[in-house]
Amino acid sequence: MLLYYYPFYFYYNNDPLYAFAILLLVVALIITLIAQIRVKTSFSKYSKVFSNLTGSQAAKRLLESQGVYNVKIERCSGNLTDHFDPRTNVIRLSDNVYDANSVAAVGVACHEAGHALQYAKNYSPIKLRTKIVTVTNFASNLAMPLILLGLIFSFYPLSLIGVAFFGLSTLFQLITLPVELNASRRAITAIKENNILLDEYQQKGAKKVLSAAALTYLGALLVSLAQLLRLFAMVNRRK
Repeated sequence: MLLYYYPFYFYYNNDPLYAFAILLLVVALIITLIAQIRVKTSFSKYSKVFSNLTGSQAAKRLLESQGVYNVKIERCSGNLTDHFDPRTNVIRLSDNVYDANSVAAVGVACHEAGHALQYAKNYSPIKLRTKIVTVTNFASNLAMPLILLGLIFSFYPLSLIGVAFFGLSTLFQLITLPVELNASRRAITAIKENNILLDEYQQKGAKKVLSAAALTYLGALLVSLAQLLRLFAMVNRRK
């Protein structure tokens, strides 16, 4: 009810920016929901399609095909908690990926290997993301307190600083999207060139799994952008 009410209320009060932010937020949440459903359904579907390699074996073959031998591959707990840790140079694969010989597992494992390749090949965007992550986390934790204090004490510059701090998280999401897309692109290319998955159906399956995952990052970016616009419009109205 609130999502229906707010856009028209703020548009009526001559604030189309706030109305647009709410509309964008609704769209972003829908995209995020669709993406989550697609990730779950595609991973489930292609977990039943067997491959000739397990996730850990596929990641190792991908790295070695690119001349990268110093990255460890370890198991981690959880469901789809797979990630690459650049601090220790370790790919951590979840239980349903590490030793699973399915197309879905191979796709996810190769995506994480793609991140390891980005560091090995000095891919600039991922280096930038790593450098700003600490500052982004610090600024995002301060954003809302600064905005609220500025509104309470009617001190516009303080609220605006809070909005700018929140904007760093949006910038982080903006950098993250091409980083994730590039990792998936590296993974799919290596899968085809090195016969990690042998037939076209398997290769298309891995691509569908990774495409669904990429959609979640687009949703996250749009949600963050919508929230940024909403906060700016809210602060600007109280100016």
